[in-house]
Parts: sequence; structure tokens; C-alpha cells
Amino acid sequence: MVYPLPAVMVSVGGSPEEYNIITIAWTGTICSDPPMCYISVRKGRHSYELLKKHRAFVINLTTKDLAFATDWCGVRSGRRYNKFEEMKLTPGKARVINAPTIEEAPINIECEVTEVLPLGSHDMFMAKIVNVRAEESLIDSETGAFSIKKAGLIAYAHGQYYELGKALGKFGFSVEKKKTRRKRQQRKGD
Repeated sequence: MVYPLPAVMVSVGGSPEEYNIITIAWTGTICSDPPMCYISVRKGRHSYELLKKHRAFVINLTTKDLAFATDWCGVRSGRRYNKFEEMKLTPGKARVINAPTIEEAPINIECEVTEVLPLGSHDMFMAKIVNVRAEESLIDSETGAFSIKKAGLIAYAHGQYYELGKALGKFGFSVEKKKTRRKRQQRKGD
């Protein structure tokens, strides 16, 4: 019951004929140095064999504008549907790996599988992050940080999709000196 989870579209396949999209909520960061992440996939899913074959995938972050496609790609099988065509999504060329990106996604995280860990109902595909592409209009020109608020990213919890909302504080705000906190609050009030 660890909620909310990210709702991402993972794109796989080595050629346009086998490109597929699988919606994943079981994904996350494993390590920052080297940068690594994981996805967990059921063996019966169409994308499972593509992941094992090519050992590469792209995590495409999703937005409120992609919510319908995110859900649809999670309930339809790539065995029966070409999800890129059905959802009018554009497969892009990854820079480092042999898997498609989803051009409409604000961030594409290219991943190279390093290990597959059988866990029971799902296998965990642990991967090294080899490239990240972010939509430039969502990068804050002052800080260089990705603007989650502008992107309208979505998360999944208890069978529902939610748009990420208001920031409550930055890392370390609970121990920040009161003077700095007060100045920031005054600036927000201006």
C-alpha cells in the first residue's frame, strides 16, 4: 500500500514492427551513482518478451494530457493493437539505446537492462540510465530544474489517476533557518 505511484508509459522494441507501450506504476529509482532505475513486469505481458530480447526500454513520464493514452496502453495488449497508432503517439529515436521514445512525453529516460530479478508475480528489470531528454519549455531558466508544476505530471493510487499538485516544501525546509524561510514566504506574498 505504498501510494501514490508514478504512472509512466514504457516503450520497448527494436524495430517499428515490434514497438510497444506498456503502462507501469511499479517503477522507481534504485541508485543515483550510477543512475539506475527499475520497472516490474508480469511474465504474461506482451512487453515482457521484448524487454528480455532487447534489454532496453524508455520510461516516458506522463501528463494530464496523456492520461487517456496512459490508461488505454495499460489495459490493451500490444499483441492485438499498435498502441502508437491507436493513441496517435509519435515514436521517436532514442539517442543511446534501441527502443522508441514517446515524443509527446515531457521526459524520456533511456534505460539499459543490467539484471532481471524474478520475484513472483512480476520480474524486476533493473537498468542503468544511459540518457535523459527533457522538453526544454519545462526547464526553469533560473534553476535549470524540471518544472513538475508546468508539466502536469500524473500519479496512480487505488485505481485512480491524479495530477501532481502544489509543492509543500523543498528538501531540507524543516531544518532551514527561520530567517530564510520568512524571506521566502514574504517573496511569495509579493
